[in-house]
Amino acid sequence: MSAADLNESSLIEHLIELRSRVVRALLGLGVVLLALMPFSRTLYTHLATPLISQLPAGQSMIATNPAGAFFAPLKLTFFAALFVAVPWLLYQAWAFVAPALYAREKRLAMPLLGSAVALFYIGCAFAYFLVLPAVFHFLTTFRPDVIAITPDASAYLDFVLAIFFAFGASFELPVAMVILVLLGWVSPQQLREGRGYAIVGIFVLAAVLTPPDVVSQLMLAIPMCFLYELGIHAARWLQPRDQGKTAKS
Repeated sequence: MSAADLNESSLIEHLIELRSRVVRALLGLGVVLLALMPFSRTLYTHLATPLISQLPAGQSMIATNPAGAFFAPLKLTFFAALFVAVPWLLYQAWAFVAPALYAREKRLAMPLLGSAVALFYIGCAFAYFLVLPAVFHFLTTFRPDVIAITPDASAYLDFVLAIFFAFGASFELPVAMVILVLLGWVSPQQLREGRGYAIVGIFVLAAVLTPPDVVSQLMLAIPMCFLYELGIHAARWLQPRDQGKTAKS
């Protein structure tokens, strides 16, 4: 068998393995989605709690689109299923790429993946339990009395999902810093020296990602500053010794 035939056979095997992993990932996501479907209304009720708790008694959401009251809970259920199935989806991706990694890369990849998932969950939980109640309290407290808040169900869902993604993704900062150091693009010393620029960038990013209120911007920027410091310490701890010696010389 020629080298070209071997390469073609290897490519076909990889494509078959990729298809198998994608099918397993989608099946797992489908199982979680079916399991959560009966609780779609309950999920939306819990998601709406941070806002409903700040509205006047007896006031609730509206659906400006006739189908909004039906599709908003379904959309939330899909994202909730995706949220729950993230570890399974990442495992399928890991099982596909792991055979091509070196032993050291495998040892580092699993902690990094686990940390990334945990930090994303922590960021979303931080947004739900602390940020959303504070933001809605701020917005409802300082509104003029002549303006009544009648939030649309679909618009509220999009707003909350954007907040979850912003905080979940922003909490990945330490993992991103560690990866940059492991790739040799920056060193922990450079990260320490650029702390001032990083803080300015963090506050600018918080202003872009969050609603135009000071509360949510500060509640994103301040944790990210602490996460930046955590990323420096984690990068220094995981930095290869030879790379550290090269940076010092």
